[in-house]
Amino acid sequence: MATDAEIRTKFWKALKSDRTMFLGMVEGEDGHARPMTAQLDDENYDGGEYHGPVWFFTSTDNGLYQLIQQAELANSNARATAHFASKGHDLWATVHGSLSTTRDRATIDRLWNRFVAAWYEGKDDPKIAIIRLQPEDAEIWIDASSMIAGIKMLLGIDPKEDYKDKVAEVRL
Repeated sequence: MATDAEIRTKFWKALKSDRTMFLGMVEGEDGHARPMTAQLDDENYDGGEYHGPVWFFTSTDNGLYQLIQQAELANSNARATAHFASKGHDLWATVHGSLSTTRDRATIDRLWNRFVAAWYEGKDDPKIAIIRLQPEDAEIWIDASSMIAGIKMLLGIDPKEDYKDKVAEVRL
């Protein structure tokens, strides 16, 4: 039986490894989300727990970045929805929180890596920007494969019983 804390830790470990999330705004785009590469700040790890925002490098001409900027100018809270599936398809998550933007050089320097560098003309690229997702809560599913559930049903095992302890609604 996995506890909420264990499920939360598995989520952060999987996101740190796999990194791709589908990120979008709750309002204004009819639920449209786009794949973006998550950056986690190593300074925000405490044991297996992560405490901090999820960062996404982007460009100032990115549509999502511009929508968040508009919300910030209007003193409105840009609400996020982000979706994640681990590469092994053994963990899925829907994350909700708030979005903001920054072009802070210290943040860019701290999060910069060779994968980010491949997309830009260097740290001084005039279009470089960062979207900050401050996660608040999530629903996380562990090992919820429909194929596994189908096999278990063939063996006479009730899949609902097997999965009831592998779903958590957690505060991030």
